[in-house]
Amino acid sequence: MTDGAEKSALPGDSDPSAGSVISGGRDQSGGGGKSRGGGKSGGGKKSASSGKERFATVRGTKDILPEEAARRHYLEGVARRVFDLYGYGELRTPIFERTELFARAVGATSDIVEKEMYTFADRNGDSLSLRPEGTASVVRSFIDNSLHRQLPWRVFYMGPMFRHERPQKGRYRQFHQIGCELFGPDGPLADVEMMAIVLRILREIGLDRSLTLEINSLGCPECRDPYRQELIVFFQEVREKLCPNCQNRLEQNPLRVLDCKRPSCRELVVDAPKMIDHLCGGCQDHFQGVLGHLERMGLSYQVNPLMVRGLDYYTRTAFEVITGDLGTQNAVAAGGRYDGLVGEMGGVATPAIGFAMGVERLALLLGEEARFQKPPGVYLVAVGEKARPQGILLAEAMRDEGIGVAFDLGDGSMKSQMKKAGRSGADFAVIIGEREVAEETAQVKNMGQGEQKCMAWGEVVSYLSTLLNRSEGMIHGSN
Repeated sequence: MTDGAEKSALPGDSDPSAGSVISGGRDQSGGGGKSRGGGKSGGGKKSASSGKERFATVRGTKDILPEEAARRHYLEGVARRVFDLYGYGELRTPIFERTELFARAVGATSDIVEKEMYTFADRNGDSLSLRPEGTASVVRSFIDNSLHRQLPWRVFYMGPMFRHERPQKGRYRQFHQIGCELFGPDGPLADVEMMAIVLRILREIGLDRSLTLEINSLGCPECRDPYRQELIVFFQEVREKLCPNCQNRLEQNPLRVLDCKRPSCRELVVDAPKMIDHLCGGCQDHFQGVLGHLERMGLSYQVNPLMVRGLDYYTRTAFEVITGDLGTQNAVAAGGRYDGLVGEMGGVATPAIGFAMGVERLALLLGEEARFQKPPGVYLVAVGEKARPQGILLAEAMRDEGIGVAFDLGDGSMKSQMKKAGRSGADFAVIIGEREVAEETAQVKNMGQGEQKCMAWGEVVSYLSTLLNRSEGMIHGSN
């Protein structure tokens, strides 16, 4: 659906320097941690020491260093476990597609397609774009592989998306999404299950207490077309008070005016007609069914009649999970139903619903103090020319038993290597010097308790394997 956090719902201000970049879709470019992403340049700078040009990340991107990567592995691992509970399989699609795919799916007049997509011509002259959201590619795959014969079809995806937006907290030009899509069922239960998946993931991550589920209905073509005309009439009377972007949207897609973040437009939107008051009988019954199922499942929600989607393909149910901890870019997950999209893209008409969440925004909410990179079980300290070759043999023997070992590999002193052992967070240090090599022994130090004992090489692996495996079992048993 879109976004790093949103299935295309949170378009932000576009960067006026976008140049020839076209634009992109489900919304939520995400962020997390410090980065050069918001800096002015991604160009090279002269190194003070060598005088040679060195390169920084391109504006709006960031390196994901090991600690941050571990944080993301944690988030992805939780999501995978939850998707497995609901019977969803993983789908991996290309990160670039034909530009026409996104123009048709996301909407040719959307901000994504008009201003944000990274578009280029390949050597054959074909126009290709880096994917700005996930749903269009999933729908293309559904049609391309004739999966309408295998309904219901449940898939999830994880990976990078790309939009040329103004970098800010929680929003990058390369961002990452976790999302899923369900094809086939068209009733309210499918909508509620999708929201339940989102909330379960957030609950297992430990973020559910600070979040709010908001829901709305966007109707269907039967009831949305008359509403659209009423909306145009309303905003035409106050057209001069609208921002330039909204004046353009009024002609192309008036519903997008409701999503404008500028204070002057937000004031006008409050009194605008609401889609929820113009639903046809079928859409009204569907929406009431969704609310009823949410209440029966004990899932708290708020109806937000001003919620719209940044993408043109949505129908009926739309939802967001928002937080007050990220400023204006406050959606961490968003999604909705898109029953007409498969048919519009040339496939056999199939109802569908999905969501996406922004990995960068979720990582921000976990907090900087949370640590997810697992320290090694053992730090091996080898001092001396004869000790290092024996050290690597002992390290490999421990790894054969599943014990994580960090080995300096250099020729540092005992003192410097022990300092590194302490900083590594390892449970044990295994120390080998020239004397230990001669005696075929090793010193094993418990880094937490400070106790140290000498034992034969043959005993070290079994001793540590027993202790570390027991410790790991206790940790897993407590979770």
